[in-house]
Amino acid sequence: MLKDISSLIAELAVSIPNRPAVIDGEKTINFRDLEADIALLAAGLARAGITPGLRVALLVPPSIEFVALTFALFRAGAVLVLIDPGIGAANMRSCLGEAAPEAFAGIPKAHAARLLLGWAKKSVHINITVGHRWFWGGYTLEDLRKKGTGYFSAPESPDENKAACPHYSAVLFTSGSTGAPKGAVYTQGMFAAQARMLKEYFSIEPGHCSVPTFPSFALFDVALGLTIVVPKMDFTRPAAADPEMLSGLINRHKAVQLFGSPALLDTLSRYGEKTGAKLPSLTRVISCGAPVSAAVIARMKKMLPAETQIFTPYGATEALPVACISSAELAGLKPGQPGTCVGRTWEGMETFIIKLSDAPIAEWSDELLAGNGEIGEITVKGPVVSPEYSGRAESTALAKIRGPGGVIYHRMGDAGWKDADGRLWFCGRKSHRVTTPEGTLFTIPCEAIFNAHPDVRRTALVGTGPAGFQTPVLFVELEKGVARRAALTGELLALGAAHDSTRNIKTILYHPGFPVDIRHNAKISREKLAALAVQRQATGGDQRT
Repeated sequence: MLKDISSLIAELAVSIPNRPAVIDGEKTINFRDLEADIALLAAGLARAGITPGLRVALLVPPSIEFVALTFALFRAGAVLVLIDPGIGAANMRSCLGEAAPEAFAGIPKAHAARLLLGWAKKSVHINITVGHRWFWGGYTLEDLRKKGTGYFSAPESPDENKAACPHYSAVLFTSGSTGAPKGAVYTQGMFAAQARMLKEYFSIEPGHCSVPTFPSFALFDVALGLTIVVPKMDFTRPAAADPEMLSGLINRHKAVQLFGSPALLDTLSRYGEKTGAKLPSLTRVISCGAPVSAAVIARMKKMLPAETQIFTPYGATEALPVACISSAELAGLKPGQPGTCVGRTWEGMETFIIKLSDAPIAEWSDELLAGNGEIGEITVKGPVVSPEYSGRAESTALAKIRGPGGVIYHRMGDAGWKDADGRLWFCGRKSHRVTTPEGTLFTIPCEAIFNAHPDVRRTALVGTGPAGFQTPVLFVELEKGVARRAALTGELLALGAAHDSTRNIKTILYHPGFPVDIRHNAKISREKLAALAVQRQATGGDQRT
């Protein structure tokens, strides 16, 4: 069993020492030198006071330094606090206050923001700067390397009384796209299981290149022996990535793997459609964070070799991976099924559909299970399920169910069902369902009906009014360059009227560009749209029939 995930780098430093581990612009580091730097930094971290169980907030963008420092912190026994900086200053302050890190490792810009905005002001007493250190003091990476020279880097035995809970290895905050960001606790066992499951499912072998556009996947790629090529982009805004740059990196380095959010694939595939660009070296494309539309998959497939598949794993920060489906299997599905198929349960995981409820469930029972084909809440158990939220007892109670022998079941918060072949179908967030006097509407199946209109880029179903008596409202975002026509609302209402599930949607509102989550630029913020619907209905603006 792995002591920590950084030991995978030590093994690679022996098996493929001269193979590049990270290519970052003009800079490259091989696995032998990466391992040497990790060991040196881990020893320096220990001498600088980073003891096992100590919480360290890490705000460093993907780079050689990010990879080396992250694995060094794991090796030193630190508990990493990982927060997407794109969630905004207020949420960053709240998350860091909740996590109470005792050390802060970041680029100069992150340190400046921490001081200016008072992030974790009371808890942080050790500063680590990746880059030029200014007036805040502490250590640079070069300082840590000097401190680590000649010292052994193995951490001390954890102090079980330490408040930082040293049996945890990280606290990963959710994006907050459907509520306040929450810190899911991770163990080294979870990281090891994720690495093993990814390696086996995708048949990942060392000696190839990958272009990851999400930091955590970059770390897994390196740990599994892939050379990562770091793209020059704002990782908090994947939809804004330069598609010419991405396709150039992929082709120049003959990358076999691309990971990107649905929004990034949308941008890249539109570029491919416009320019005819091809990506002949890719053997797999992986996308998660939100459903990938059929249109995006179709455009991406035109850029790829015929045999290359687009995989869409399903999961969440609290449990990843859960299921997966390939573009080939998607193409073979029977049309007209409610929701988006997210595939078969990943080997090593178990999935269940339980009856819809918004109340906590303390203990597992088979009586919780929904009927065959019934839409309920997707619930999972397995080695990658986070046991709890850090400092959030109420959230933990709502999301976790205790099973026999202390097994944890995680409620995904997603509505869905299973077909006769055991595949999972995602029907939208449970909290986004619209409950009307005539019945319950689920976002994804309803929106798919309207998304079929050629002028429509995407739609979002929301509800106004009290639960059980809500009025369904459909927001529409048109394709770029498509002008709104007077007859369009009537055409959309006619589409809805042709289906039992959408015949009662009578209000259509238009929006120039939906608000989306920061992490993937893909999850629609229906809470914001629902508030806007109430506002527009009150003023009688821009709507309906």
